[in-house]
Amino acid sequence: MKESMHQFLALTSPGIEVLLFDEIKNLGADRVVQKPEGVYFQASLALGYKISLWTRLATRIMLKLGEGEARDKDELFKAASSINWPDIFDSTTTFAIDFVGYSEEIRNSQFGGLTIKDAIVDQFREQGFERPNVDKKSPQISFQARLLRDHIHIFLDFSGRGLFQRGYREHSGAAPLKENLAAALIIRSGWLADTSKPLVDPMCGSGTILIEAVAMAAKQAPALNRVSWGFESWLTHDNDIWEEQLAQAIDSSEQSLATLKNVKVFGIDLDSRVLKTAQQNARNARLQQYIEFSCKNTNDMNNTFGGPGTVLFNPPYGERIGELPELVENFVLFGQKLKAQFMEWRVAILTANVDLLAMLKLSSFKRYKFKNGPLDCQLALYNVDEKQRAKDAVNPQSDFAEQDSAFANRLKKNRKNLKGWLKSNEIEAYRLYDGDIPEYNAAVDIYGEYLVIQEYAAPKTIDEQKAKKRLQEIIYWAPKVLDIPLDKVVLKTRAKQRGSNQYQRLDKSKQSLTINEHGAQFKINLWDYLDTGLFLDHRKTRQIVAKKSKGKSLLNLFAYTGSVSVQAAVHGALSVTTVDMSNTYLNWAQDNFALNKLSGHKYQFIQADCLDWLKKNINKFDVIFIDPPTFSNSKRMEDSFDVQRDHVTLLADALKSLNRGGEIFFTNNKRNFKIDFDALDKLGLSAEAMSDVTRDKDFARNKHIHNSWSIKRKAS
Repeated sequence: MKESMHQFLALTSPGIEVLLFDEIKNLGADRVVQKPEGVYFQASLALGYKISLWTRLATRIMLKLGEGEARDKDELFKAASSINWPDIFDSTTTFAIDFVGYSEEIRNSQFGGLTIKDAIVDQFREQGFERPNVDKKSPQISFQARLLRDHIHIFLDFSGRGLFQRGYREHSGAAPLKENLAAALIIRSGWLADTSKPLVDPMCGSGTILIEAVAMAAKQAPALNRVSWGFESWLTHDNDIWEEQLAQAIDSSEQSLATLKNVKVFGIDLDSRVLKTAQQNARNARLQQYIEFSCKNTNDMNNTFGGPGTVLFNPPYGERIGELPELVENFVLFGQKLKAQFMEWRVAILTANVDLLAMLKLSSFKRYKFKNGPLDCQLALYNVDEKQRAKDAVNPQSDFAEQDSAFANRLKKNRKNLKGWLKSNEIEAYRLYDGDIPEYNAAVDIYGEYLVIQEYAAPKTIDEQKAKKRLQEIIYWAPKVLDIPLDKVVLKTRAKQRGSNQYQRLDKSKQSLTINEHGAQFKINLWDYLDTGLFLDHRKTRQIVAKKSKGKSLLNLFAYTGSVSVQAAVHGALSVTTVDMSNTYLNWAQDNFALNKLSGHKYQFIQADCLDWLKKNINKFDVIFIDPPTFSNSKRMEDSFDVQRDHVTLLADALKSLNRGGEIFFTNNKRNFKIDFDALDKLGLSAEAMSDVTRDKDFARNKHIHNSWSIKRKAS
């Protein structure tokens, strides 16, 4: 008698579907069709069991129970009711429904799942059975309903969840690679064509790639150690056929392992604790004798593996602050090592940070897209051969010679130009580079022994990919040229932002350091915000305002961390009033005062909306410093503020707080800002442009860094 055929669906993660199609076909299934959601196939029950045991690439195998139209709730209920559920499972068995998809009528998965659950429960009751219970966490049997274009397919979760979990992993590192993705990478790398050649993972972590590779070479059935299966409570499950398939898989795997010869793979990692986990995982998989692990830095790895062979790895992606400078350095050195010691080898790298690959200075011949968890990744394949060498000969910059980097040369030139000025002025915090070359669009600042690299959004004229590659070059060269250790490099990304967003938090490390500027001490935080607590371009502004405030009263509005207030107090201001809306920045300003041993009732700190406070203020000041944002629509402000639109109103309000003979120092950072001389004239004010005077030597190249005016009452 011919065995009845069942319809199945194998699920996997994006990028693996085409490989899963081949795998299922090779395992003997019929009518194999690859679709975006997975691979559909037809198979007997025995073959369904076999595929569940042998698939390396699927995350779940589902068995189709029924289908139907599902334009609305009633149709969905009817389609679910067309399946005879008491034939599928027992009323004493707990169950769960996983609902995927939505439509105009069925708007969320919870609603869809509840409708099917009601159909199931009603059917049990109608046929005189007890009502089965739902258990969302650990059901004895699970179903999945997939809604697509008003049509529903209902499946039994045949294998059960997490088919990629082979059972050998004790615990893994911070970002584990799923076993089915590791298997896909091994297939794509080409190593399986000749497994007698060495395979090296230079950042092996908990060893997943290497264990999967040996298991594939040894033709091991991946799911032999699985504890539970989705079909166990299915009433059509045939335990005799299952036991037969399981016995065959065990027998075949043991025979293959016994005849495995000439396989040697190598795992290297810097973290000895992770390596211990990798070794334990290899032991759990009974494959430890084929894998040689060693604890060292990737850059200390020499080719002692023989070969040629394959280098395959999944490096960190530099997502955490502080990782990227080190990764960039590692990739440059690794690229050089590959060309020096690994000729005729294949190199395969999976990364979410595709720009890092440019630092290898190799040309990939193939790229594959995958998803590692939520991250979009690429697997890049390289042949380190004479063709690569020929490309290097044509493009000498691929050797990363310092003299060939326009950025490295500019940085050295700028440092030389500023050397004497820095020494004579005892300046510890300054800007060394500010997008001088449009392709290298970043700012490079020095804060004592720290280097801060701020990436700007690429100008529209520059190709985005090119700009990203250039950023990696900046990250590589800046610490080298300036001789600053990588752990003292801070990287910030600053796209063009609107309003208060430019002060967003980056990290919560709460670190700080102290910087000296013209005899004043400032608390600097390089890690928590895009801005560091000290606007370097206002260094000269602070000096001018401080000198003007000697023996006088100063009002500092939009004070940020109070650096202008500090310099004025240090230079002998009679009184200083510091106003800012942010409590964080006001506390920071008070920390700066404490650093400089400045205390007493003559120093006032006021948390308020500066615009509102100024309208209500009745005190008078000799000097008023105003450095408003270009635009603000803070939640705590009633109206938005635009410096171009509103500067006259702001200055008119400030005028009411200004003593006779007093001076307003007004600055802003709006590009192409135009001060309204006519409106100021009507207020009886004259404005003297000070931008050229307030720009210090390190900002001389950037004429648009800020705008400054000295504003006084006209002589009557």
